[in-house]
Order: sequence, then structure tokens, then C-alpha cells
Amino acid sequence: MRVVSLNAWAGRLHAEIMDYLATVDADVLCLQEVSRTPGARTDWLTYREPGLDLPQRANFFDEVAALLPGHDGLFAPTATGPLYDGDTAIASQFGLATFIRKSLPVTAHSVDFVHGHYSSDGWGAHPRARNAHVLRLLDPAGIPLTIAHMHGLRDTTAGKGDTPARLAQAKALTALIRRVWPGNERLVTCGDFNVLPDSMTFATLGQLGLSDLVTTGDHTDTRTSHYTKPGRFADYLLVTPDVTVNSFDVVARPEVSDHRALLLDLV
Repeated sequence: MRVVSLNAWAGRLHAEIMDYLATVDADVLCLQEVSRTPGARTDWLTYREPGLDLPQRANFFDEVAALLPGHDGLFAPTATGPLYDGDTAIASQFGLATFIRKSLPVTAHSVDFVHGHYSSDGWGAHPRARNAHVLRLLDPAGIPLTIAHMHGLRDTTAGKGDTPARLAQAKALTALIRRVWPGNERLVTCGDFNVLPDSMTFATLGQLGLSDLVTTGDHTDTRTSHYTKPGRFADYLLVTPDVTVNSFDVVARPEVSDHRALLLDLV
């Protein structure tokens, strides 16, 4: 089984990320920062806020779905807000996507918000709403495995430091996992958590028996050269002790986003 987690940066490095996703051969692909714009008439749109213009793939979810016909995809938006085609605002959805190989039966899953609520009329003020997706499937040997992924809230004031909202987020993710995971089998939890390695998030998730492979494996960076700010940790992948890790990598090359992909091969 191969699980890949990646903040897709809304497909901004489009050629690079599409080549990577086509060849990485993930059984379960967990993507954060995914866009979908049904009314778009162009492949590229622009996200705008004061002092910031970012190009976005208009329909990145649909492009990945077409790229991976052997997978079922689920898109879970957190909000609908404006992207721009020139000066024209177009309503776009933004959130998580999960792609699961069709040969792997999904026996249960749940999507819910871990911070805030869905916004249908704009992106909202920071820190914006965030959600998570938890699924339980049978691996090729017919053995159950639960996988959870989350895009953690971004706080423009506190940075990646712990806040009451981040503690509440960790507790909400734990509760969501417990809805799906029976507690006596393998569990993988991953995503762009937007926290530091000493965050209380890990103690909260540790109550489920989870431990992080990024920091315990002496990895010192989960960002690429496209990220120029200090603080090089954002993405994490945690497992319970019954997960047999064949290999784990924080992928430095190719660079397909401002985040590195996390790649887990498990037995």
C-alpha cells in the first residue's frame, strides 16, 4: 500500500505536479488546497487578497480525476469564493480531495469541519474554515486500514504557534477519526497541519496511539524552494504502532508545490 499526502498549492506548478501524480502510483492520494470552478472558461484563474495575487488552476480536482481513471475521487470544499478571470469574479470551490484506487473497497468514511463552517458567499476572515476526511478501506490483502487527512487552519496573527483554536481543531480531528476508526486496527493520519513540531496537536493525536514519522525520522524540512519564509515544518504523517512501515520519505525532488509530498509505503 502506498499513501501520498500533498498540499497541491492549487496546482500552481501544474506540469510538475501532474507528471508526479501520474507516476507516483499512490493507492490513496490525500491532497490539500484543491480548487474546482464549474463556471470557468479558462484553465487559470487568480486568487486575490490585499497585496497578493496567486495563479490557481481553475479545475484542479477534475484534472486529477481525469489523470487517475483507476481511482475514485472525493472533493470536500470548505468554501466558495471568488477567483478572477481578468476583472471578472467567478465562484470557485476550495478544499480537500482524496483519490482511492478502485480495487480497494471503502467500507466507511466521514467528512466534517475541524474549524469553522462552510462559507457559500466568500472565503471569510482568517483563520478560515478547515475540514478533514477519514476513510476506512480494505487493503489488497483484505485487511482494514483507516486513513485521515486534514488541512490545518492558517492563522495570520499567531503564525503556526499553538492557539485555543488549534487545540480545538486537534480535538475535532480526533473525534472525527473515532467516528470511522474502530480503535483496534491500523491508522494513518496526515496532511498540512500548519503547526510546529512541538504543537499540542501531537499530544492530542497521541491519545489514539499515533506518532509522527516526520520529526521522529529526523526530517528537518517539509517545504520546497518555492517557500521562502522561515519555519520549514507544516506537513506531517502519523501512524499507530501496528502500521508496518516499509519506507517513508519527505520527497525533496521533484518540487511540485511549495510543500513536499509525504510518501508512505506500508505492508
